[in-house]
Amino acid sequence: MSIDRLDLVKESFEKKAVEVKAPDCKTSDYYGELVFDRKKMYKYLDAYTLKALLECIDKGVALDRKTADGVARGMKEWAMENKVTHVTHWFQPLTEGTAEKHDSLIDYDGKGGVIETFDGKSLAQQEPDASSFPNGGIRATFEARGYTAWDPTSPVFIQGDTLCIPTVFVSYTGEALDYKTPLKKALKAVSDAAVPICKLFDPNVNKVYSYLGWEQEYFLVDESLYAARPDLMITGRTLMGHNSSKNQQLDDHYFGAIPSRVAAFMRDLEIAGHRLGIPLKTRHNEVAPNQFELAPIYGETNLSNDQNQIVMNLMNSIARKHGFVVLFHEKPFDGVNGSGKHNNWSLGTDTGTLLFAPGKDANGNLQFVTFFVNVLAAVQKHNGLLKASIASATNAHRLGANEAPPAIVSAFLGETMTNVLYKLLEVPSDTPIEIAGKKGKSVGLIEIPELFVDNTDRNRTSPFAFTGNRFEFRAVGSSANCAGAMTTLNAAVAEQLTEFKAAVELELAKGKATNVAVMDALKPIIASVLGVVCFDGNGYTEQWKQEAERRGLDIQTSVPEMIKLFTSEDSVKMFTSTGVYTEKELEARNEVKWEMYSKKVQIESRVLVRMAINHIIPAVLDYKSKLLKEVALNKEVFGNTDNCTTELELISKISGYVEEIRVKTAAMKQARKQANAISSEYEKAVAYHQIAESLADLRRPIDKLEEIVDNKSWPLPKYRELLFIS
Repeated sequence: MSIDRLDLVKESFEKKAVEVKAPDCKTSDYYGELVFDRKKMYKYLDAYTLKALLECIDKGVALDRKTADGVARGMKEWAMENKVTHVTHWFQPLTEGTAEKHDSLIDYDGKGGVIETFDGKSLAQQEPDASSFPNGGIRATFEARGYTAWDPTSPVFIQGDTLCIPTVFVSYTGEALDYKTPLKKALKAVSDAAVPICKLFDPNVNKVYSYLGWEQEYFLVDESLYAARPDLMITGRTLMGHNSSKNQQLDDHYFGAIPSRVAAFMRDLEIAGHRLGIPLKTRHNEVAPNQFELAPIYGETNLSNDQNQIVMNLMNSIARKHGFVVLFHEKPFDGVNGSGKHNNWSLGTDTGTLLFAPGKDANGNLQFVTFFVNVLAAVQKHNGLLKASIASATNAHRLGANEAPPAIVSAFLGETMTNVLYKLLEVPSDTPIEIAGKKGKSVGLIEIPELFVDNTDRNRTSPFAFTGNRFEFRAVGSSANCAGAMTTLNAAVAEQLTEFKAAVELELAKGKATNVAVMDALKPIIASVLGVVCFDGNGYTEQWKQEAERRGLDIQTSVPEMIKLFTSEDSVKMFTSTGVYTEKELEARNEVKWEMYSKKVQIESRVLVRMAINHIIPAVLDYKSKLLKEVALNKEVFGNTDNCTTELELISKISGYVEEIRVKTAAMKQARKQANAISSEYEKAVAYHQIAESLADLRRPIDKLEEIVDNKSWPLPKYRELLFIS
């Protein structure tokens, strides 16, 4: 039985906001109540266990079995008070999502009954099936053993009746099969590389932290309309659909009043997030209709990344309660903005210094410039690899689409910092760098404005922009796991800082003062980045593409080709020298990425072809039949078809578009058949890239038909119905 599209539209517009009953107290009263945080540790752990666990978290000291048992006892007590019945190791396999296997807390009590048990072994380790997750050939089906191991630096949390333990996921032979393991290695690498440089300026620094603040963009659609769109259900985006007459061209949705149903969803989500200790801070309408954004307060990168994955899961479940479905696809609707996940990234020391913000004196400012310039150098050297770290079949639809960063990784500095760098090239290396307003101006000072965070503009066309005291990696996709980009970025910076420290040592060996040695090592890097990776102009222009190629920046737009960079000589050297990936792990991840790319395009191709044949053509031919009957009736009554010009033109157009669809679907099926026969994952991905390029070509006649077929006859919810929530 078919469902009338217009009835579904009416139903969606009649839905009211679900009443959200907020806790009868302040947010701070229930914030973190479902997280085993430090407050819970002090309450539920004995003194010995607490001290050992905090040393593990803060100093990286390994935990012994006795301590793990003590932590498990405390966690169990807390969990039982919250009516927990199950436990799971919560991990992040190479699917971009999360995974969990729930085990009950019960065990035999030896008396014919059961008892709830939870010990250090259950806390520290589990054994899921490694071959059933993407692994790039590291584990064969008959070699299924893999292990999850507890990450004490990311707090255990409760979801429903389950105690969730954040873990890494590795193979039996030790290779990383997840996103968390290499991320943690990259965070260690950047700290190890940054500390020796920090000690040049402050000998009290012993650790450097990486911070991440993600901005999650997403779309909401009514679940009844979503269910009537097979393409949305299966691929996460609309593979066909003509633009609505009104979409985002009036700029009236951006920062507008939040629709009541959406506001109720957002409030419900925030309550759930706050209970889990996730500091959700910002919510607003985004540029496209039905597009929204949320963002938390900054946090340590490993924890912040975990929280993003938790939030995405929460969004999916809570949206359903409000009659919505969340779309994380980077480009769910053609003709309007897609969704990204801007990764705001910074570094800070254990002494409280933010390394991408000016200091309190000339020494602190030189430290700021040192880290600022070295980040630019890392981005320049590995610009293609950074692009590969965010490349996917879904993000490819968004990058370079005149509403997202182009598929060229450059850095935006703003006028202030650009001028500072140029001045540094002109003055003696011992020139102090001061903040204007804090010291009197004098000849020879390099001045940075005191209100620095207000002196850098925003450039929406820049994939990697400096925004005052942090860098914003804007090119990360909405559906992506932030860890992919953060692992590559932190590892690249770690490599650059190590090389820079060696260069400074050479200058110090010449008897130079520290500040002079640092500046002499910086100057050639400054000259290089200003001429190559730094670009403050419009990244959407064809002229920039040509200029970027002349500068030596990577301009590749094919995702399969981008992925190859993970195993380039420079990439392998960088990842292995920093201890983030082995060459075997890189090769395996390439295989996974190519395979995932091919499968996603394959699914889209299948859905588009089947919808064209099973949905569009029958509806169109039914409408054509009505027109033919009208023409026949006119001829029967009037003896001619002189007054059937419109009907005949429509019939001719319909016949032409239907034939075009027939030819193109047949060609696409044949291309898919040929691609499927290819054994090499890389070559298969290259073949599927060509198929991906042809999807829009098949879509064109379908969208043309939507314009001319009777509105009541069209079988799918249209953009004007999907994109506007009352």
